[in-house]
Amino acid sequence: MAKFKKKKSAPTPESGDSKTESIKDNTPEIPETEKSAPTPEPPKIPIENETEKSEKDKKLSNLFWMRVALAIIAGISATFIFEGIEGEERRWASIGFMIVIFFATIIIAKGMKMQLPSSDRKKIVTQAIGSYVFLYLFSWIVTHTLVHVGSTSSGINL
Repeated sequence: MAKFKKKKSAPTPESGDSKTESIKDNTPEIPETEKSAPTPEPPKIPIENETEKSEKDKKLSNLFWMRVALAIIAGISATFIFEGIEGEERRWASIGFMIVIFFATIIIAKGMKMQLPSSDRKKIVTQAIGSYVFLYLFSWIVTHTLVHVGSTSSGINL
């Protein structure tokens, strides 16, 4: 809302018209400002105490590091487990093995009985999924390359 400024200077004395009234009488009436309706309070989120929050963070951290360690171990072991399979089938078998191990970590995470709010339920699945996939693939490719470095002729003499 616009506010009106009050005149601070007195009217000129030689003007002689009806402007000889006092300054206070000439000021326009300031309209009342609109009263805003009270805003409703946002819904209250249950505040966890510090021990519950730290316990939840500790369990999520354990889940993260468990998945990281299992990704590296499973990637290395996939090189040797699927040694007898050739070609495209080896890749699909290894990717299937990666998915099975990931589902096993979900079952283990549910066994940890994490008390998560309903908005964080998907953290059991999404916690460290990117790290898991990339570390599995990285460790699988590196170990497969190191194991088979001498058996293929790459044109590089070692």
